[in-house]
Amino acid sequence: MKKKIIGAIVGGLLIFVWQFLSHNVLQMHNDTEMYTSKQDSILSYLSSQFSADGEYVMPNLPPGATGDEMNKFVVSSKGKPWVVIAYHQSYNFDMTMALVRTGLVDIAMVLLLCWILFELGSAGFGKIFLCSVFTGLIAFMSEPYTAHIWFQTAGINADLIDAIASWGLCGLWLGWWLRRK
Repeated sequence: MKKKIIGAIVGGLLIFVWQFLSHNVLQMHNDTEMYTSKQDSILSYLSSQFSADGEYVMPNLPPGATGDEMNKFVVSSKGKPWVVIAYHQSYNFDMTMALVRTGLVDIAMVLLLCWILFELGSAGFGKIFLCSVFTGLIAFMSEPYTAHIWFQTAGINADLIDAIASWGLCGLWLGWWLRRK
């Protein structure tokens, strides 16, 4: 158990450090946080239009639209602008809790991977490394890439690099650590 916990803590920290480097030092995700000088007027307008936190896709149909209405909507919207807005009524960002929660999630993910690796038996360095990279790719395909398919999200290449690099670093560590006597 000690080996799994130490493996998870160090592996989780490696993923956490890569995430920090990717977002803050290497600036790989700049296209997901773009700036507009019109932000004050846009926010003021949106605040007068939305009554609840949520993610809004526009244009869109109201709930309960028929198949015929959907077909007409698709035809009439083709080639026109559209937007996905994540709206929050209040800016309450807590950097400390965000960092703590992210670190704990990273450690928990690696702990789950360690459990799987131990269930494989005496896996070698290469199998441990590949299982780690494949875990990163599964996570990437499950959310960032699937969302990109539907909503053409920005930063998809950076997300792919993050998945391979962070989980690859974790795999190098686990491949060495878990095989140690």
